[in-house]
Amino acid sequence: MNLPTLSARITLLLLVTSLAILGAGSLIMDWRIDNQMEQRYEQGLLAQAQALVSPIVIEPDHLEPESSAWLSADMLGLGSQAYYDIRCGDLGIAISRPSPPARPPDWPGSRSKTPRFGQFGGGWNHQLGWVILDFDAPLGEGWGATEEQRQRAWRSTPNRLISRDCSILLVQSRHQLNQTMVSIDWILLLGPTLALLIAFVAAPPIVRHGLRPLHALGERMGNIGPNAPGQRLPPSGIRELGPLVERFNGVLARMDEGLARERQFASGLAHETRTRLAELRALTEVERRYPSGRSMTDILTEIGTIGGELEATVSALLLLTRLESGLQPPQPQALQLAPWLERISQHPRALAAARGVQLQWLVNPAQQLFIDPALFEVVLGNLLGNACAYAPPGDTVLLRIDAHGVSIDNAAPALDPADLAKLGQRFWRKQQPDPGHAGLGLALAQAAASALRWRIEFRLIEQRLYAQLEPMPATLG
Repeated sequence: MNLPTLSARITLLLLVTSLAILGAGSLIMDWRIDNQMEQRYEQGLLAQAQALVSPIVIEPDHLEPESSAWLSADMLGLGSQAYYDIRCGDLGIAISRPSPPARPPDWPGSRSKTPRFGQFGGGWNHQLGWVILDFDAPLGEGWGATEEQRQRAWRSTPNRLISRDCSILLVQSRHQLNQTMVSIDWILLLGPTLALLIAFVAAPPIVRHGLRPLHALGERMGNIGPNAPGQRLPPSGIRELGPLVERFNGVLARMDEGLARERQFASGLAHETRTRLAELRALTEVERRYPSGRSMTDILTEIGTIGGELEATVSALLLLTRLESGLQPPQPQALQLAPWLERISQHPRALAAARGVQLQWLVNPAQQLFIDPALFEVVLGNLLGNACAYAPPGDTVLLRIDAHGVSIDNAAPALDPADLAKLGQRFWRKQQPDPGHAGLGLALAQAAASALRWRIEFRLIEQRLYAQLEPMPATLG
């Protein structure tokens, strides 16, 4: 069931938990109380049976058939709810008036050293409990003794008593016990029910009051948006809400960073586009108003160069979008490095030669890579082009490819350690804008490396920039 509010969910869980705990506790208490009362009832029943048979054992001289009428439940204080039957073998010693309404099937049965308890049916309010107690009684010789038994008893016992194996059946009503147990059951039932009703009424406002800090936190969250960057949630002072506040503030920090990058990206894109379009417009306006006398071929060549730079920027953005969105999955194949490097290094080598920079690489001519050549060209071509474009004149750009990965290093006297985190951001450039560079090369390299499952790490050691590419272990061949 989908509940609309968190307070309703907590209230329901609280009620279900309380019901389970109180119900289980009531059942356990009822079971223990019933057992204790049953034991007390049986102990009382046994004590009464022992009280009935004690005159037979203590005063055997007076117990003859004609003098046994004094054994009565009224005289022993058992009341009208008790019935008994005392037998010694086949002889009936004493029986209550009225006699027991029922007898166990094995009565008198075989003897036992321990008392035997049981119940008779007849409805909850008419149940009877019984106990059978076996004992030895020295009876007078008048109790059905034969002549031989009398002679043997006369020789052994001067007072002419005969020891007999006797048993007593005592039956007593369980009405009072059952009524007490029913009353206790009602108490155990009504107690948790009343507690649950109170909890049902009191829990919702208590839960809502406890959730007020969460509602207040939600209201503060609602006032934070992209139009007011830098805002953070203050500490709540509540332990459970502390991690939520910290994580939300972390999300806000990442959101501010993303918005800053997007604003920088939009600003850089607008600047690059506006610059190229302004160059085109200025060229056409100047030639129209103040003809320079250049040939149409030279003018169109300059226009084509500006249009090509604008097209390269748009193409780089489209490729970057495809790489970051996963629309260009890698298609690996065996790649022979030496001839492939000769082909893709033509443009970086020409750029390096124009700036007085040397480009060298250390590669095993027989080494191969199992990789997507197009994506790898995006990575390596942009890294080499960036190194050759920004290395100072007279420097050497060194490329190494070995079993540990790919490394490119060049002198970078203008970089600071804080600039390493900005490398790869779109349109970010440490130096003044270069008409031939839009600031997307490293961003493209990182996106392509991510698609290849490679990682690019930049390090600045003694004013020399190292770009380290670390492929997965199964990438190198």
